[in-house]
Amino acid sequence: MTTPQLHRLSNGFRVVTEHMPGLESASVGVWVGAGCRHEAIEQNGIAHFLEHMAFKGTARRTALQIAEQIEDVGGYINAYTSREVTAYYARVLAGDVPLAADLIADIVLNPTFDPREIEVERGVILQEIGQALDTPDDIIFDWLQEAAYPEQPMGRTILGPTERVAAFDEADLRHFTGQHYGPGQMILSAAGAVDHDAMCRMAEDLFGHLAPSPQALPDPSRFRGGEYRVEKALEQAHFALGFDQPGYRDDDIYVAQIFSSVMGGGMSSRLFQEAREKRGLCYSIFASVGAYSDAGMLTVYAGTGGEDVGDLARLTIDELKRAADDMTEVEVARARAQMKSGMLMGLESPSSRAERLARVVAIWDRVPPLSEAIARIDAVDCAAVRAHAGKLIGANPALALYGPVGRAPDAATLRDRLAA
Repeated sequence: MTTPQLHRLSNGFRVVTEHMPGLESASVGVWVGAGCRHEAIEQNGIAHFLEHMAFKGTARRTALQIAEQIEDVGGYINAYTSREVTAYYARVLAGDVPLAADLIADIVLNPTFDPREIEVERGVILQEIGQALDTPDDIIFDWLQEAAYPEQPMGRTILGPTERVAAFDEADLRHFTGQHYGPGQMILSAAGAVDHDAMCRMAEDLFGHLAPSPQALPDPSRFRGGEYRVEKALEQAHFALGFDQPGYRDDDIYVAQIFSSVMGGGMSSRLFQEAREKRGLCYSIFASVGAYSDAGMLTVYAGTGGEDVGDLARLTIDELKRAADDMTEVEVARARAQMKSGMLMGLESPSSRAERLARVVAIWDRVPPLSEAIARIDAVDCAAVRAHAGKLIGANPALALYGPVGRAPDAATLRDRLAA
């Protein structure tokens, strides 16, 4: 197994790479510490808007030239916005890594923000917002986030509200990039058929001229809990339940992830077996822990009929409570195995490897070896998972409901049931 290498330019820009022997391709990208949690309330949605505009032309390339140049060499380029980062990345053959790096630097540093293109992309994003609102098992997670972190940037939607998106202009976009696109907020990450020294030279050429800039840290996130309920005549009732969990920097993150796997990580999980296999209360149900640098949330989601949503909610609470008393070592061992295999299998692709490198550098400013993560997973025992489950008892949950949900108990009732 190769060793990742990390280098920092004099202006604070970081370069992290990992050579993967035997590959003929590479994934390369720039991860920027600018997501929706970095937005002021009047900016909500602008990080995502900016991501869209990056592909609409630069000082050196038109939008068509960006697409043609990467596709002429058989490559692929894309981007995404999350709550903590915006990422711009490409997958290319080894000989085309310099082109990919140059393209990404160009769209990140030199977007033109043509007013005509802003209007075109505004329409695209408003359509994207409308599509999300029409997708119940998508929008419910935004509503759960809002219930969990009310009146905080972490609780706002990544896409932003339509009234904000409808008003953004070139000045707004340039102001946000000036705030959050400094060299200290960027990481060039590459994995696959790459050479570290060559990537550092490219980074110096492409980003070394940037002047260091102050980094405004986002406000800490505070899980509050609450309820977001929308009754509507849909075929299914959508149920999402959330609890405060550790963030990536917390030592308990591995315990939390193993607990969520036992509860709803697969077909053998407790919730799948009890709710679907034994009682037929739903078609799909799962649990997972989403983590950020300083916060996390256990999410349980299920889709069910309106007549069953109350029973499903109560069963979920009872199963979470029961785990504190009768979690078994066999279940924990299975979850450990699933977590390790999922992590290692995922890292067999250069895109996943580059993503991990950027994420861990953003969180810890170093690249912990995989052996360290595996050791921490192996150290989680049944007693630790039972104790973690016990912390949920009496905790204030976040609850999001959408559809024919009149029979669903409210968040306070579920909290009381968990504490009883």
